[in-house]
Amino acid sequence: MNSPSATTLQNLTGTKTSSMRNLLGYRVESIDEDEMSGSGGGGARAPYDVFINHRGVDTKHNVARLLYDRLEHLSGGRVRSFLDNKSMRPGDRLEESISKGIDQCRVGVAIFSKRYFDSDFCLHELASLVEARKIIIPIFYGIKPSELLLPEAVVESNAHAPRDVERFRLALREVKYTVGLTYDPAIGDLAELVNKAADVVMERIHETEMRVPRRQMMIASRL
Repeated sequence: MNSPSATTLQNLTGTKTSSMRNLLGYRVESIDEDEMSGSGGGGARAPYDVFINHRGVDTKHNVARLLYDRLEHLSGGRVRSFLDNKSMRPGDRLEESISKGIDQCRVGVAIFSKRYFDSDFCLHELASLVEARKIIIPIFYGIKPSELLLPEAVVESNAHAPRDVERFRLALREVKYTVGLTYDPAIGDLAELVNKAADVVMERIHETEMRVPRRQMMIASRL
């Protein structure tokens, strides 16, 4: 955690909050304006390639933001990642922005951490990524795959419909048995984690790009 790159992020502020319900099932109270000010300019924006699902209070100021920056650097700005405080602007509708990021992305990165399960955002986003059959790369940040269990507090809460609870369980079960990257914040090298994660994401994006021409050729051959 002593990476110089991580140190430069210490002045960032803002976290996800949750309390009003929208179509994705999120319960949102408010979004800090600082969270929404990452992208400027108007007009149409290019589709997203990557969706970074994370618990802001644990990972927004380190691995999530560093991964976002690394992907931008590696691709020369060609790979567009959805990271809430970098991708949404004042006036953007929360439901539409998150839905668009999940729908458009080719790869989802799910960064699991100790307080991940406390967030309605994290659980709903993960369930949506799994249901959309996106490629998901798990990063286990200070947590083991065996710990991907829905807390009883979430199961017993009246805030979640039984259908949503089952969605969360299925999504966690799916990702639990997906090969990912593990990291121990006490002894791990953060720069190494970020570089490796970015390389894996770029490889997966390249694979999806290679599949499209082959599929188009197969369709053309049938005409």
